[in-house]
Formats: sequence, C-alpha cells, structure tokens
Amino acid sequence: MSKLKKYQMYIDGQWVDAENNKTFETLNPENNEPWAIVPEASAKDTDKAVQAAQKAFDGEWPKLLPRERAKFLRAIGDQLRENAEMLGEIETIDTGKLFRETKKQAIYIAEYYDYYAGLADKVEGTVLPIDKPNVQAITTRIPIGVIAAIIPWNSQMFLTATKLAPALAMGNTVVIKSSELAPAVLFEFAKLIEKTGIPKGVVNVITGFGDPCGKTLTTHDMVEKIAFTGGPETARHIIKNSAENLSEVSLELGGKSPVAVFDDAEQENAINGITAGIFGASGQSCIAGSRLYMKDILFQIKVIIFRQQLLNVIIIIYLLLKMNYLDLYSLL
Repeated sequence: MSKLKKYQMYIDGQWVDAENNKTFETLNPENNEPWAIVPEASAKDTDKAVQAAQKAFDGEWPKLLPRERAKFLRAIGDQLRENAEMLGEIETIDTGKLFRETKKQAIYIAEYYDYYAGLADKVEGTVLPIDKPNVQAITTRIPIGVIAAIIPWNSQMFLTATKLAPALAMGNTVVIKSSELAPAVLFEFAKLIEKTGIPKGVVNVITGFGDPCGKTLTTHDMVEKIAFTGGPETARHIIKNSAENLSEVSLELGGKSPVAVFDDAEQENAINGITAGIFGASGQSCIAGSRLYMKDILFQIKVIIFRQQLLNVIIIIYLLLKMNYLDLYSLL
C-alpha cells in the first residue's frame, strides 16, 4: 500500500494538526481505498479558526481600500488558472468526478474571483427620500464580519467560489468547513491562497464532522453569517444552531430541477440534454434535471427514444462494473 498523503488545517496563516491529533482517512472512490489523511477539527480547533477570523476582521483587512482587496482576489484567480490541472487531479481522486470537468471548473471559477475583484470598488450606498426638513438619510454597505462557509463534497471548488469571492470583496473574513467526505482539494486551494500574501486569518480552512466541528462553527457567537450548501436535514440543524448566535443564514439546498421540452425543440438535442441532465455526475448534483415537462403529443415519441438512451447508459454502467474498477483518466 502506497504512503498516504497527509494534510493539515489552515488556521491564522499556519498549517496545523488537530489539537488532539485526531485524524481520519479520505477515500478514493475509484477503488474505495484510503489515499490521504486529514485532521479532524475539534471544538477547540474550530474556535481557534473563528478567533483568527475575528482578529483579522478587527485588523487591517476590512480597512483596506477596495482596490487593494481586489488585488488579492485577482491573485487567487491567477493561482487557479496556473494550478488548474493539479486541483482537478486532487478533486477527481477525492470525489470521483471526471478530470476534464474538475480541471475546466478550476479555470472557470477563476472568473468569479476576477468578477468580484472588479466589483469590489463599485459597491454603492443609497440616499433615501425622507419627509423631514434638514435631514439626509444615507445607507452605506459595510462588511458583516466573520462568515462560516460550509461546503458540500460534490463541487467544492465552485461552491467555495460563490461564497468566498463576494465575502472577501466586501472585506469579510471567512472560516471554510470543507466536507469531511472529500476535503483534500480545499486544503490544496488554501496553499494557493497563502501564496497570494493575503493577511493571516482572513481565510481559514478546516474540516471535521457535524459534531463538534459543524456545531461549534454554526453556534459560535463571533460568526455573523452562515453560508451553507447541502441537504435539508443538515440545514435544519444549522437553523436551530443559528438561534444561539442570531447569525444570518443563507441556505442553498437540493431541489427538483425541471427540464422543459417545447414543440420546436430539436429532438436529438433534447433527448441528449435530458439524459445528460439527470445522469451527469451520476445524478449527484443539486441541479440534476429530475423533472421532465413536455406536451402529451411529444411524450410518446420522446419517451421511446429516452428509453433507448437509458438502456445505453445501463449497458455502459454494467460493463464498467465488470471491469471491477474504473480508471477515471481513461475517460479524458
């Protein structure tokens, strides 16, 4: 058995093990064998990460000019482009997603950091109408503070970008909880963030289980906002936990994404789109097209074709199972 890769958490600009030295193994779904060891964050580790983020928020970061914060966001984007192949490989090993998808996604999400870098110095307030003489009412947008970003396993780099980029642009600090099911790629990403020279404590990356790591993070009195992507059951716990600190909560949960087929749709393209929409990433996606809408007159024709497509997919899956394991890189 080859030596397992060892990761550490990124807290306050330092690479650290769990304070109690607890670790767990993360599995490669290609063969269901462990390939890396990661630290299991305790309540103390989680508190340390939040304390570091609060210290950074009380420091220079939110006081920087927006164009200065934008430089760090652009630098993160540059690091993503330069290291897309490495990030794609790590995410593929840890999650089983296709390498061509994870690599392209690392390049694509660099544009998110570019976008919010450009937006950082364009945040405006508002002058409000008021019915009192000699009084002017003005709204000003200010950073919230420490944000807890809780990321699911199935698209970690993308779903981190949608939380981290706008948070940093506004001058917030962030504690990212990487999914315990596939945490490795976010530790690699933290190494790239460190290279940008961003002030310590602005971005912290930990991983662990719901209790104590997730519970401590979502009840911590220094956390001002919780940004969560995942399932409804975990979301219920987060809502309950947020009552402890009265933090803002944003939830992005799984849905029943509809696919609509109209009369003028090109038949072959429609069927291919329907098939890819539900079977892409083995259907393990919050935007999997799990509901299909079409007119009755189209239904009988298209369902016959779809059944054939489905049969083809089943045959492919059967053949791959007969191989005992799937070489992901053979699918490039």
